[in-house]
Parts: sequence; structure tokens; C-alpha cells
Amino acid sequence: MTSMNQGNTNRTGAVPNGPANTVGMLNRQTAPLNNPSVITPKFVPTLTEEDAVVQARLLKALADPTRLRILSLLSRHEGEVCVFEIVESFTLEQPTISHHLRILRDAGLVDCRKKGLWAYYYVRRDALNRARDVIDGLA
Repeated sequence: MTSMNQGNTNRTGAVPNGPANTVGMLNRQTAPLNNPSVITPKFVPTLTEEDAVVQARLLKALADPTRLRILSLLSRHEGEVCVFEIVESFTLEQPTISHHLRILRDAGLVDCRKKGLWAYYYVRRDALNRARDVIDGLA
């Protein structure tokens, strides 16, 4: 039996240089900074790549219906809500809720306090304000 990829045996081989290989690719050349023929871009993003990654993580955490509902539940109940109380409010299993809570924690939107065997979650209002600032900065 022959493999379907037999015709593509040179996939990992070296890619030849030259004009035949630049189709569909930007051909940028780096020039010395003191070269007057270098064109500076007309538009430069004000957001650094590192800031964009942090802000995207924050917005991705908000971009899920279950996580929005968890935040809504936690926001309504000032103070701390135990994990089992969160699970009771959803039709999802505990591991799924814990997964969503971990994503919210990693994004800094919620935090928790451990009391014995239980974890009590609460909303970090400063992170919600940061999310609002990110969205306002785009408007």
C-alpha cells in the first residue's frame, strides 16, 4: 500500500531562494538605520506585542458564555462563593467548572481563598476595570 504523501517527499527539505519562491510572500529587506532610502511605516500600533498578548488573554477569558455566567454569579454575590455552590448553579460537571475557573484565575478576573477543603471564589474588580479600559481603548 502506498502512502498518500509519497509525492511530497521534499516537504522538510531546504527552500530555494529566488524570485520563483516569493509568490504570495512579503519580500522585506532590512536596511541600516542610517540609510535614507528606508521608509518608515505610516501607521505604528500603540500597543506592544507583549501588552497585546496580556490583553488578548483577558478578553479570551471573557469570550465564553459559561465564564461570563460564572462572573455574573460571582459579581451578584459580594464576597466569596464556594466551588460547590457554583457547580450547583450550572448543569456542567465539577471538572468543567473548575476548568473555567482556572481560565478566569489565569486571566486575573477571579481569585480564591482556601478554607479547609473548599475554595471560595470572588471577582477581582480591578481586572474587570482593565477589561473595560482595553475595550474603551479600541473605541
